[in-house]
Amino acid sequence: MQDNAMSRWLSPLMAFCLSFIIIATLAPSVGIQVDRQLDFWLLWLGTMLILALPICYLEIALAKRSKTTALNALSSLTRDADASQKWRLVGWLAVIFIPFLAGGMLSNASQLLGDFAFNGMAPNLLFVGLAIVAIALSFAPRKIIVMLSVVAVLASLILANILGTALPNWHVTAVEFSEWGSATGLALVASGLGIGLYWQSSLTALKQQDTATQIALPIWIAQLCAVIAFAFFAAKTEISSCTFVLAVVSTSALLLNMAREQLLQRQLNIVIQWLVILAAVFVWAIPVISPIFNTLLMLWGLVICLIYAVFAGWIMKISHLRKSMNFSNELFYNLWRIAVRVVLPVSIILAMISIIGQLL
Repeated sequence: MQDNAMSRWLSPLMAFCLSFIIIATLAPSVGIQVDRQLDFWLLWLGTMLILALPICYLEIALAKRSKTTALNALSSLTRDADASQKWRLVGWLAVIFIPFLAGGMLSNASQLLGDFAFNGMAPNLLFVGLAIVAIALSFAPRKIIVMLSVVAVLASLILANILGTALPNWHVTAVEFSEWGSATGLALVASGLGIGLYWQSSLTALKQQDTATQIALPIWIAQLCAVIAFAFFAAKTEISSCTFVLAVVSTSALLLNMAREQLLQRQLNIVIQWLVILAAVFVWAIPVISPIFNTLLMLWGLVICLIYAVFAGWIMKISHLRKSMNFSNELFYNLWRIAVRVVLPVSIILAMISIIGQLL
């Protein structure tokens, strides 16, 4: 009974920690100046509702349908849909993205650690040290890693407020097209959506639930809480920065733990597994390409979300996901389907254009 309760809360806890850490590490590095602009935050919260919520339901519905992890599931899902095997590529894009994301988080954390605690030490050397610790920690049981992440994230938030870090006042500015790309990236990529993590962590709980809402909604609420928490967070002192780095390391370990599980279930050769994971993480040790990779993270994550939206909305059979979601009202399913088939693809494409436009 205790294990069942823990499995039910594992995904929301993970969603809060993962969303908070990715937002806090990616937002500054890709030039998103979240300086408490009320209009941008309202736009961000809007994208959480119209984009993040539908794709959160999408992940849980695919998990409920396949009953296995994302990489392993694409084989059966494409067969059920009579779809081309090329659609299975999204599973590989996602599983490689997971350690790449972990490397990006650790790289950005090493920059922060160098500014406050190890001033003068090369950030790439700090990164290698943090990466080694994260890889070692990834062998711990997942529940322990999640709880360590929760404690570290809460400690970061508490210390940031206790130490009296000054935050700018809320203010209103004109909404620009470039902000759409930033808001969409934060709502989808920084919430960890589309890469199969909540899919993977919810498999046990889904066996005890009849509807997708019972799993998807708590995950989305946890992500929303992470967005709100970030509005009151700033790691501007040595102790709060070190605590935040600990949270990044533990969350990165969680990502590596889950990526390794997916590769194991796919029965990939152990040597190839570790080559994929280590290459995706340690490529961030090359200092000159880190800024480019931060933008690549956003674009790569959005591409994964786009492919899943098109696959679920246009390629899969209507009856399959309707049964998986088991909505109490047909209207809810129709609204979700419109969001996945039209709203999500158009919004993601516009966001990618916006992000690329900022580079040019």
